[in-house]
Amino acid sequence: MSKVRTRFAPSPTGRMHVGNLRTALYEFLIAKHEGGDFILRIEDTDQERLVEEAEGIIYRTLEKTGLTYDEGPDKDGGFGPYVQSERMKSGVYLEYAKELVKKKEAYYCFCDECRLNSLKQVISGKEIVVYDKHCLSLSEEEVEKNLSEGKPYVIRQNNPTTGTTTFVDEIYGDVTVENSELDDMILIKSDGYPTYNFANVIDDHLMNITHVVRGNEYISSSPKYQRLYDAFGWESPKYVHLPLITDENHKKLSKRSGHSSFEDLIEQGFIPEAVVNYIALLGWSPEDNEEIKSLDQLIKEFDYHHINKSPAVFDIVKLKWMNSEYIKAMDDEKFYEIAKEYIDKYITKDLDKKKILDLVKTRIEVLPDIEEMVDFFNELPEYDIAMYTHKKMKTNSENSLEILKELLPIYENTEDFTLDNLHDITLDYIKEKGIKNGQGLWPVRCAVSGKQMTPGGAFEIMDILGKEESVKRIKKGIEKLENEVN
Repeated sequence: MSKVRTRFAPSPTGRMHVGNLRTALYEFLIAKHEGGDFILRIEDTDQERLVEEAEGIIYRTLEKTGLTYDEGPDKDGGFGPYVQSERMKSGVYLEYAKELVKKKEAYYCFCDECRLNSLKQVISGKEIVVYDKHCLSLSEEEVEKNLSEGKPYVIRQNNPTTGTTTFVDEIYGDVTVENSELDDMILIKSDGYPTYNFANVIDDHLMNITHVVRGNEYISSSPKYQRLYDAFGWESPKYVHLPLITDENHKKLSKRSGHSSFEDLIEQGFIPEAVVNYIALLGWSPEDNEEIKSLDQLIKEFDYHHINKSPAVFDIVKLKWMNSEYIKAMDDEKFYEIAKEYIDKYITKDLDKKKILDLVKTRIEVLPDIEEMVDFFNELPEYDIAMYTHKKMKTNSENSLEILKELLPIYENTEDFTLDNLHDITLDYIKEKGIKNGQGLWPVRCAVSGKQMTPGGAFEIMDILGKEESVKRIKKGIEKLENEVN
């Protein structure tokens, strides 16, 4: 069997959609599972849609996700150039299109915009041009005359109007269409550039691509690709069409969802490894049903024959859960590194940020969650003293006031304001008073944080705030409670 070679061939038209990233990931996994090559090819033939900086986005996304390519624009493996506009300069696409013209599998079309507009039809609510093969009947002399006069032209595929065409998909099996449904698609545009449909067939053949992976919206175009392979007498690659990715409402995942691109997700505080792991499961399930998989594990276990046909739902809640699992398992130093920009933004006081991050690491789903967990360290929020009344802890305004008043001098008089010592002196007081731990600690936690839910308990919070700020906050709590009680 020939070496497995897959290619990711994005168009640099903006942010990388989750569906495109899944295509790249599956192509990478198919190649690496078999010890093959994964190739990056930039398809920039649609010059009108190109976005500056989009090529940079492609490189950065592949780097961040760990999808290292073996060949590409900056890694020539002998099949370059790997950018279509550069390949075009050699005239390769026009040369192959002319070969099809000779074989009567394609023809020159000189119809102007006015005539094409007259052929418009509304099909399934869309206005499209159904070409009527008008220029197929031109004699060779007429074609030569038009060419010599410099008349603008396109080259169209000549598809039969009777019979059927069948291609084989690895997931969907045999797909057969009536030839009458195939339009004579344009192969070479009037600007001399090949269409995406034509260029990728030529490039896949010349680059020895063995597996073509793409979304199942391309199934309807595949018979036309198959006819091109047959016309050239080439062996077609294996086709792997992937199920649609939908949002929670079973609609196609669109930009409006707010999380349709890799960059959106990173900006929302997801980490690349979790995104890759989650996207791998949008259309494929591991046999052991274990969902947390590193890229190396995915390479080992991925079998494209087990890709599902039914649409995959992008569930942001599940992705958040997975992201939290990755954060929990992350090495502390790496977590400090990725959380630094968030903690620096949210904590402006001179506090031990590493200690704060240690408290939140196991409690957040995405990095921006840090803010609402740590904001009280910067400044004590305004709070309602009803918080001091806690049925389970057996606290109310009266006993909370009493406890804070008794603990205040203990804290004021200690020089050793460290976590361990705060723990010891507070528990000594609780034991002496003969109350449960919760009853003694709840008022302190409320006073120093102004919140019911905090990462870490009273001791951790006081240790980070320091003696001066902790004492100040406890005095404020006493003052608020005295106003209420009196």
